[in-house]
Amino acid sequence: MNKAITEGLALMPPAFADGLDVWSSGDGTPGSDTYDGAANAVFAAAVSDFGGCLELQKTEGIQKLRFMGQTPLEPGCYLQVKARVKAISGALPSVRIAGWAADSSGGHISGVDETAPVVPLTAYGEVVEVTGIVGSGKRGGVDMPWGRTAAYGHLGLDLTGANGGVVRIDDIEITDITSAFLRDMLSLVDVTDYGAVGNGSFDCSDAFEAADAAADGRRILVPAGEFYLGSTVSLGSEAVFEGTVSMPDDQMLLLTKNFDFPAYAAAFGNEELGFKKAFQALLNGADHESLDLMGRKVTVTGPIDMQAAVPNKSSYATRRIIRNGQIEAASSSDWDTSVSGSQATYSASDSKKLTNVTNIANVPVGALVEGAGVGREVYVRSRDIGAKELTLSAALYDAEGTQSYTFRNFKYMLDFKGFSSLSKFGLQDIEFQCNGRCSAVRLAPSGSVNSFDSCFISRPLNRGITSIGTGCQGILVDNCQFLSNEDPLDVPDRVSIALNVNNNDAKLRSNRATRFRHFAILGGGNNTVTGNHFFQGDSTANGVRTAGLVLTSNNCTSTVSDNYIDNCFIQWTNERDPTPDFTGGFSFSALSVTANVFLSGDVADWFSYIVVRPYGSGHFLNGVSITGNKFRSLNGSIDRAERVDTTFSNLDFSRSKNVDFTGNMFHNVTAQTSNPLRVQHSQSSASSSWTVQAEGLLPFQGRARYVDSVVAQGPLQTSGNSTRYITPYTEAQQGSNQDEVRLRWGEAVKGNVQVIMRMDS
Repeated sequence: MNKAITEGLALMPPAFADGLDVWSSGDGTPGSDTYDGAANAVFAAAVSDFGGCLELQKTEGIQKLRFMGQTPLEPGCYLQVKARVKAISGALPSVRIAGWAADSSGGHISGVDETAPVVPLTAYGEVVEVTGIVGSGKRGGVDMPWGRTAAYGHLGLDLTGANGGVVRIDDIEITDITSAFLRDMLSLVDVTDYGAVGNGSFDCSDAFEAADAAADGRRILVPAGEFYLGSTVSLGSEAVFEGTVSMPDDQMLLLTKNFDFPAYAAAFGNEELGFKKAFQALLNGADHESLDLMGRKVTVTGPIDMQAAVPNKSSYATRRIIRNGQIEAASSSDWDTSVSGSQATYSASDSKKLTNVTNIANVPVGALVEGAGVGREVYVRSRDIGAKELTLSAALYDAEGTQSYTFRNFKYMLDFKGFSSLSKFGLQDIEFQCNGRCSAVRLAPSGSVNSFDSCFISRPLNRGITSIGTGCQGILVDNCQFLSNEDPLDVPDRVSIALNVNNNDAKLRSNRATRFRHFAILGGGNNTVTGNHFFQGDSTANGVRTAGLVLTSNNCTSTVSDNYIDNCFIQWTNERDPTPDFTGGFSFSALSVTANVFLSGDVADWFSYIVVRPYGSGHFLNGVSITGNKFRSLNGSIDRAERVDTTFSNLDFSRSKNVDFTGNMFHNVTAQTSNPLRVQHSQSSASSSWTVQAEGLLPFQGRARYVDSVVAQGPLQTSGNSTRYITPYTEAQQGSNQDEVRLRWGEAVKGNVQVIMRMDS
């Protein structure tokens, strides 16, 4: 491209034959002396080698020759100045291309190179060609980079060295050689043309912005080098990075045209740093709702503090998503779990606080709390070092007084705990390759409706998804795979947990989890757990099994339906109740377990699929529906599908209400329980008092509290076989276990009856 043709810019100076009044012996600026009539300059016509030329005697230390016309210079334009010179007589000088740089107001631009390299003249009569290139950017081969503020120049040459010599100078040529520097003039705008310098220290922020403003639909090229950006830069054009950029942590690079991870990885020359800066831009830009990893792997060497990557945001609640890629943990000691111990005091009156905590500065927010009376998945939500207080994610069930606690700080690839609140944030189609080195994601202390969709959480060392507070409110976990790092271990040796939730409204749908200690620990209510497959078996005969799903709120108001619950069980507890004895409320209530497949193999006969574990006295069932499930045991039978774990306490079966246990299928399960329970009773000898036993077939071995009906199956007869048309009255809760019913007849009879009894009111 030649700007003299395409844009009408006059570049070529006039020939010396046209007069010397436009050729200055100074800087070329208006009013400077010219060579017109000068004693040391004359136009020489028809000389050998040149035709017409300027014959000039060197009389000054630097003999300047400048065209007084304003040769225009624009960002991205590069001009070559060429002169042919030969020495005629006297001292042999040196020659160089030179100029005077001016901005748009006509002021001199100081601090820029205004001369090209010196070329010595070594013999008389020898024609020497000297060249110099002037342009806006500091590119290889550019002798005089004048920056993007240069508007024009007064161009020519200098004679240096000894005085007295006479030289002849052919007409000076100025040509546009921009095409020699740009690979594709129609599609690329080079940031160096606008003053960027890739030395790692010069602030190129303005140059990047200027290149973007000039791009007008073209791409921006960041050539080889390291370009420092001292302030936030927003580029509205697509950027191509051959070189890299660096910038302070609190400044942003906003690539609004090509906002994706590969662009940021290329920009910063480092996958981990590029990911952090892309996330920073995601939370600070309005042009994109998601960061696409474009199928790329991001290798990380340590936990990424996601809030530290966005230092200007302490909370965030606008929908944002990271999608479509893999994040892998490289080998590093930075993943090692840190463990600290402290003494602290606990009071049920302030159930989520530990006070008088020794060594509190070494107890990090987000650490798992362990100690006597501490339930599962209780974390440090916040700390007040001055007050020596820790706020916990949940209450403790039996820890009154002062004791020693252990705090384990697991390390997570993506750690959001630094945000005070984070909502509507999603991870979609991401594989977390933990490689048995670390955990995957730690949520912010508060927030709502965060989501995981179609993600793989592979081989986490300790945890898959951890909530340390209420950042799990309304969490959506859909179509995810949780693949354990403990697959070869026997069940009792496993410690990893796929996920935990502390607050309400969790949705776990269509996920798959393999051989963790627990699939999910849900601490809130109003949960939906549906369509999942979680399995936790091993090859040990009569082996121990752990809970797959743990519900830690007794009034859980939750639905568990259409899951495949394989070699594990549902455990329902109140282990986060600071006063676990029942004194009021709904007790164990509002749970629906419907249409699930329960399967086990090679387990002890006492294994059960649904286990209630009260942590205090007086609790009872109050609205429980367990219907339409399929219970099946392989390689041996189990005693019953449901039971109460009485490690801490039993249920009060005298208060059971609204327990629906119907329509279930049992295979290799001895006690095929139901409520209401239909019992066929045969009385072979006449008696006025019949005892009808539930025989452990009421759910959870509850009491026979009510009789819905007694229907004779054939005639009722006296001992003499005379038929009687009579009905009995009933007495419920009989026998040592109160699971028998007495039928009282008006006279002694015998026969067969069907009794429907209930454990609930």
